[in-house]
Amino acid sequence: MTLHNTSGNIDRRTSGTLPDGRNVNVFVLSNGHGMQVSISTYGGIVTALSVPDAHGKIDDVVLGFSSLDGYLAGHPYFGAIIGRYCNRIGNGSFTLDDQVYELAKNDGNNTLHGGLTGFDKVLWQAHPLSSSVGPQLQLRSVSVDGDEGFPGEVKASVTYTLSRDNELRLDYHASTDKPTHINLTSHSYFNLAGHRNGDILDHQLILKADHFTPVNSSLIPTGEMRSVDGTPMDFRKPHTIGARIDTDDEQLQFGGGYDHNWVLNRADARLSFAARVFEPTTGRVMEVFTTEPGVQFYTGNSLDGSLHGKNNAVYARRSAFCLETQHFPDSPNRPEFPPTALRPGDTYSSTTFYRFSAE
Repeated sequence: MTLHNTSGNIDRRTSGTLPDGRNVNVFVLSNGHGMQVSISTYGGIVTALSVPDAHGKIDDVVLGFSSLDGYLAGHPYFGAIIGRYCNRIGNGSFTLDDQVYELAKNDGNNTLHGGLTGFDKVLWQAHPLSSSVGPQLQLRSVSVDGDEGFPGEVKASVTYTLSRDNELRLDYHASTDKPTHINLTSHSYFNLAGHRNGDILDHQLILKADHFTPVNSSLIPTGEMRSVDGTPMDFRKPHTIGARIDTDDEQLQFGGGYDHNWVLNRADARLSFAARVFEPTTGRVMEVFTTEPGVQFYTGNSLDGSLHGKNNAVYARRSAFCLETQHFPDSPNRPEFPPTALRPGDTYSSTTFYRFSAE
């Protein structure tokens, strides 16, 4: 199936079958300006993202697998939609309206990225759309009351738009029938030199953040919002990712590199600039804009070469980075952080887009 419009195309391809017999599809959005994104109905995974460089050469800049089997075998959330709650919840529990909720624990004593079977393992319902901006794909899913320990039936949707200006936009929405916590993100692993082209240590990064949230040895925030002044966490001016990553710094030792939440500088919840990454050999640039108050910057510290991805690529340590726009980790247990509670009658709404260019 191919949908055509003046601003691009959407192709649907069969990807494979889940163990229970349900079919998985991949939708390929093309904008006619050299950019394509492939999105799986399994996990909402961005399986490929093709972007031109300064010389017009097009390459895939996200890590992933060539087939559904690679994702079903287990992976570190490559390209997936994360929920109900992205990042960590300490001790796998929270109290909401005087009721304690015990969650599935999948990160030691903590809950990570929604638990054992989060949104990254859901088969989403796909609805291709078209607009004057560019091709769109909306994915929808319903998470039942008690899913992974979270209260309330949650109806969630994620709409992907690929614009003619080489922007990939993600719009998240959710509603609930009981008070609950929601924090959604997309977990793409980027390498702007190409997904099989070495590490990301020479990429230059800007993060628009004066503070970050330090963590303990279990990577749970302490509750402090610490200034980045005089620390390896200061990316307010461009630094290469590798310049200070192995500094003798307790926070970097806890994460094995960068794996922290930055508190974005912003006046309100409107869409605003969060980050910029420049890759010097190709000239590719990725800018991130979001309505979220934070972003988790992760440098692929746990990749160890055991995963073989697309084109037989070997994904070694620090061969990709993530910029996961989000509310802060462990916010359900941290009243000093921006709130993540969603109540009946209210709508969770969040937008992030990635703008690609070259120089």
